[in-house]
Amino acid sequence: MTIAATTASNPGDRKVAVVTGASSGIGEATARVLAAQGYHVVVGARRVDRLEKLAGEIDGTAISLDVTDEESVQKFCEQIPAVDVLINNAGGAKGIAPVADADLDDWRWMWETNVLGTLRVTKALLPKLIDSGDGLIVTISSIAAIEAYDNGSGYTTAKHAQAVLHRTLRPELLGKPVRLTEIQPGMVETEFSLVRFDGDAEKAGKVYEGLTPLVAQDVAEVIGFVASRPPHVNLDTILLMPRDQATARRNVKTG
Repeated sequence: MTIAATTASNPGDRKVAVVTGASSGIGEATARVLAAQGYHVVVGARRVDRLEKLAGEIDGTAISLDVTDEESVQKFCEQIPAVDVLINNAGGAKGIAPVADADLDDWRWMWETNVLGTLRVTKALLPKLIDSGDGLIVTISSIAAIEAYDNGSGYTTAKHAQAVLHRTLRPELLGKPVRLTEIQPGMVETEFSLVRFDGDAEKAGKVYEGLTPLVAQDVAEVIGFVASRPPHVNLDTILLMPRDQATARRNVKTG
């Protein structure tokens, strides 16, 4: 299902940015920042009602997208004739089981969403990004892409794999007009923990008690800065954490 804003088929002279996982959190905030910078933003996610509202507010285009489904990805990408910026934001975590009690269904979901989802969308849009003459791929990985932590192996392994996929593209695309930036957020208060804890709002809220985490807008503004750099400047990797966090394992609560 496609929901198009009035300018969807005719963005004019505006560059086109694609944001996956844009129905909330970092994705939604990023779409707003890029639209304010003058991009025509195509937002993709499964919750189309939220996308339609967002697209209307930013004069963008909303298209249903499930990054775990090959057909959905292909239909999404076929409706986008040209792309200048791709923000690989769709992802997430499920559960906090130790390796000994790993839920294989949770692992499959995390790998399908974070790793193969990023691969599907990037692969499909890469020719258009190259054709733009100044493409940019921003992948939202995580501090979990560089550190492992107890009870997070499903997510940390998926984020490590997603990050390596992104980093492999850097030398593979050397000499082509595409820049690549990996953003590694630490603790960000979004719907992330709500998904991880199967909708348990009380448990999700306790993750951020006693500290001040980042918010989605903090990450979005960094992405906006990356997108505003001139074509010869490539910001390879940005690790972004709140002051109250030192590593994936250590924050002001854990010491």
